[in-house]
This record gives sequence, C-alpha cells and structure tokens, in this order.
Amino acid sequence: MARIAGIDLPKYKRGVIGLTYIFGIGKSRAKEILAIAKVDESKKVQDWTDDEINSIREQVREFRIEGELRSEIQINIKRLMDIGCYRGIRHRSGLPLRGQHTKNNSRTRKGKRKTVANKKKATK
Repeated sequence: MARIAGIDLPKYKRGVIGLTYIFGIGKSRAKEILAIAKVDESKKVQDWTDDEINSIREQVREFRIEGELRSEIQINIKRLMDIGCYRGIRHRSGLPLRGQHTKNNSRTRKGKRKTVANKKKATK
C-alpha cells in the first residue's frame, strides 16, 4: 500500500484517482504530478514501484496539502471574520456566503430545522 503525505492511498484504484484522496490534490493536479513523475495515469496504485512512489512523493512535496492547507484556509476564514466583511459575517452566523437564497434551502449551512411554536390566539 502506498503512503504519501500521511495518507494511505487505496491500492485498487487508478493512480489519478488514488492521488485525489490527498486533501488539496484534485484530478488535474494528480495528472500533472504523474506526468512529471513519468508514471502512467491508468496504472493502479498497487502496481507502482518504489522508485515511482518516491518520485511521486517528491512532486507532491512541492504543493501545499493536508494540514498546512487546512490551517491556511482556517486562517483566511478567521481573517474575514476579524475584519467584519460580508463573507466574514456570513461565516460567523453559519449562513451561505455566495448569494444563495435562504428561505427554503441552505439546510447544509443552517443545520437541522428549529421549529418555532405559533402564538396562541387570544380568546374573547
């Protein structure tokens, strides 16, 4: 099993797909890494030789991935919240940031529905 950047890559998947299990590496970057490392894209992860794995590790090391990338994203979000811009305020209140409607949708950001009880009508 290939272990790159602290992540165990699934051995029965193709190389391009296997590399996408690393946070910060998508399909296009995975193709780029494999092209520079001179490894066939369609080759399964289990078929990689030790030399190929080492060359892939060298290429992956040049990118910001996993913990370093996650912490950078969190710092950027915190900066938005600190300066009090619109996106920061939306982050703080847990609402969608990019102009989506919130009347009926956006359950992912808002969480489970909170039922509000109706006021009882006054009797005469």
